[in-house]
Amino acid sequence: MSNSPLVSYTKLSPNCSSRDGNKIYIFTPHCVVGQATVERLGDIFAPTKRRASSNYGIGKDGRVGMYVPETTRSWCTSSKWNDQRAITVECASDATAPYAFKEVVFNRLIDLLVDCCQRNGKTKVLWFGNKDKSVNYKPKDNEMLLTVHRWFDKNRSCPGDWMYSRMQKLADEANKRLGGQPQPTPTPTTELYRVRKSWDDAKSQKGAYKSLDNAKKCCDDYPGYSVYNSKGEAVYTAQGGTVKEGYTIGATYTTQPKAGLNVRQSPSKSAKIVHSALPKGTKVKCIDVTRDGNNVWMQIDKGWACAKEGSNTYIK
Repeated sequence: MSNSPLVSYTKLSPNCSSRDGNKIYIFTPHCVVGQATVERLGDIFAPTKRRASSNYGIGKDGRVGMYVPETTRSWCTSSKWNDQRAITVECASDATAPYAFKEVVFNRLIDLLVDCCQRNGKTKVLWFGNKDKSVNYKPKDNEMLLTVHRWFDKNRSCPGDWMYSRMQKLADEANKRLGGQPQPTPTPTTELYRVRKSWDDAKSQKGAYKSLDNAKKCCDDYPGYSVYNSKGEAVYTAQGGTVKEGYTIGATYTTQPKAGLNVRQSPSKSAKIVHSALPKGTKVKCIDVTRDGNNVWMQIDKGWACAKEGSNTYIK
């Protein structure tokens, strides 16, 4: 099973699981509820506490990102049954109802559906507009079935009324192409620039880019990281990371309080404590920094910790 050659950005999410042997025959578009980029979607799906992901995402400019390979089940539709059989796609949309897509996003969604059908041996797309009929339908080997998130979670309107009203159009446009009309073949990515601590440390990867300039921008946020080409050669190394409130993003610091330092769900003293107090001398890596009044908060892998409170410094 291959992945789409339309992909121009990759950041794999840890939030995924096995398809348990189920074959792909479902395609489920979602609305992001925001005009997000593919990079932003990668950041959203990166934390394990998020417990959400999609196979692909389409950014507001029409670029395609991949977060979970097609061999693997994403966590996207509030339904294990659906996600084990589906290719899921988060699409940049307006932040308010009816959550409209830009034309470039909708057109790219058609491109991606056609590509997924062709690579998975499907020649016909079906949209029934009915959950029960869709769930109970036994598709032929050449059929791809469209479903929507709102069917599996009554508290969600995803993919929004704008896209829901165009599901038949999505199927029709895809079927026109799958019916034998000549279509341009997507150009596979010939070079991907990966941002890692070292070439052999694949788990440290922060992103993969077609554009070297975009890879460099990502790398600059992570001191000690480099940009590697497909041969494993370092073509750029970050000289220094972004500095916020005196802290360098990506750098490692040490906790100071003798009584330990609480880790909270969000950067606020009133936020829920999500991890036991870190003992004095604990090494923490700075992911992000923000200010809340007189307090400076640092995001670490376990949550948010108060780095400075007025004149007191708790992380340095």
